[in-house]
Amino acid sequence: MMTMTLAIDKAIAKVPFLAGSKNIKKTALSGGITNMNFKVDVDGRSYVIRLAGEGTEQLGIKRDVEYAANYAAGQLGIAPEVVYFIEPEGYIVTRFITGKVIPPDVITQPDYLARVAKKLRLFHRRAPKLKGEFNVFRRVEMLEKVSRKNKAKFPHDWDWIVQKTKEVEKALAKDPYIPTPCHNDLLNLNWLEEGVAGDIGEIRLLDWEYAGMGDIFFDLGNFSHHHRLNEEQVERFLFEYFGEVTDKQYARLRLMWPMSELHESMWGTTQTGISKLEEDFQGYADLWFARFRTHVTDYRWEQWLKDAGKKTK
Repeated sequence: MMTMTLAIDKAIAKVPFLAGSKNIKKTALSGGITNMNFKVDVDGRSYVIRLAGEGTEQLGIKRDVEYAANYAAGQLGIAPEVVYFIEPEGYIVTRFITGKVIPPDVITQPDYLARVAKKLRLFHRRAPKLKGEFNVFRRVEMLEKVSRKNKAKFPHDWDWIVQKTKEVEKALAKDPYIPTPCHNDLLNLNWLEEGVAGDIGEIRLLDWEYAGMGDIFFDLGNFSHHHRLNEEQVERFLFEYFGEVTDKQYARLRLMWPMSELHESMWGTTQTGISKLEEDFQGYADLWFARFRTHVTDYRWEQWLKDAGKKTK
């Protein structure tokens, strides 16, 4: 913790509108694993400074892309606004928002699913092109390389897992996606409801470090997997996003769901080799490998592979 305290002091010294202030209060915020966030109160204003974790570049994270995505999302009213970018460290300073986590059983209710779908659509439609790619198939290959180099443990059925992944890539390639600005890490803790006096606040989306040009169905599948949506909720989510639900849209989300779980598994596997944190990354990886297996053996799998590749709707 001492090194983090030193790092936050150095970071504050590099922000022009904070550096000269005498009355600064720093509070560590909980919730992150690989990064550390601090709330900084100064002269009646509050900010969050995000200190990038060590070794995160091995996870393929580019801090300049994170900044560009977070900045754009702030401008669009999706994320807390970025007020400064600390270079070369790649630390981001945003406005602090008074908000609360939206529990999984709340964010999956119809009105919340509609709000989430609209925030994602807004970013997909209006964010500028990002200078980074997020292709789940290439990312899994990249994380596999880093994991092997660091002698990480792979599951006994890794060859079969790769085979199922190739089935999905082949099916989706029949009608290639248009690279679109995506968030790619829509876990529950990254969604906050902002509290506004006397009004209903906005939903805000945090943590843009995996943002990049990707497939909108990865975002939709990623949110679905993190919140374990049931059939009715998946249909509702797709309808709120597209205004309709076609077999092809449904199949693409259903195929990206286990790909998102595989990405999560490989993130955990990679962390077992590179992280110095006292976290059970192996247990985390094993959990998501188990869920991946369940989804790729669904009785509808072959049908989804067919439907996803249709040229028409």
